[in-house]
Parts: sequence; C-alpha cells; structure tokens
Amino acid sequence: MSSKTILVVDDSKTDFLYVKNILDHGGYNVVYAPSGKEGIDAAKRIKPDCILMDVVMPEMNGFQATRAISRQLETAEIPVLMLSSKSQQTDRVWAERQGATDYLVKPANPKLLLSKLRALLGSNTQ
Repeated sequence: MSSKTILVVDDSKTDFLYVKNILDHGGYNVVYAPSGKEGIDAAKRIKPDCILMDVVMPEMNGFQATRAISRQLETAEIPVLMLSSKSQQTDRVWAERQGATDYLVKPANPKLLLSKLRALLGSNTQ
C-alpha cells in the first residue's frame, strides 16, 4: 500500500519539523511549503491527500490560502486541516467557513493529529 502524501504549509521551519516528525512516524509522505501562495501552488502541482495549514503567515494567511484551495476545482476535494496557535472558537468557525475540514491547536498532540488524519484518509499502515 502506498503512503498518503501530506502537504504542510507553515512559515515556521521549527513547527514544520515538529509536525514532519509526527507524520514520518505515522508513515506519511511529507511535502513542505513555507507560505500560503506556495501551498496553493504545491496543492495544484502534487495533489496531496491532505493539507495541514498554518493560519498566521505573512503575505497570505492560512485562511486566505484555504479559501483559494477549497474554491478551485482542481484542489477543492483536498481536505485541509488547520493547525494554528490561534485557539479561539471564532478562528475555528472562520476556518470552517473558508473550507477547512478540521482545526487543531499548536503544538499538535501527536496521537490526536494522527487520529484525525486516519479518520480523514483511512488507515495508512498495515
């Protein structure tokens, strides 16, 4: 069985490496985009199985990038899981309105993140 590909969009290399370690242990292929615009471009190019999207990024924030991904025909079916330090209920609601499938607060709990991905994508290992 081939591994699922997860696109991680985050301007923080430290946060990316933390999440990458979790995803590597979960058996996922990980692709990195350091900005919202690059995340949109990568989503179109590689068609990942899921996108983990930070919210707070310069130039184009995660809400804007998620809205663009969820409204473009070629990427609309890709689930977007927001992963942000913003923890207010209004952020969760706004993320959903932009097309996000789910919302987790940083730092991601490894078991919870992998559980959410398994629920979204189906079992990845064995």
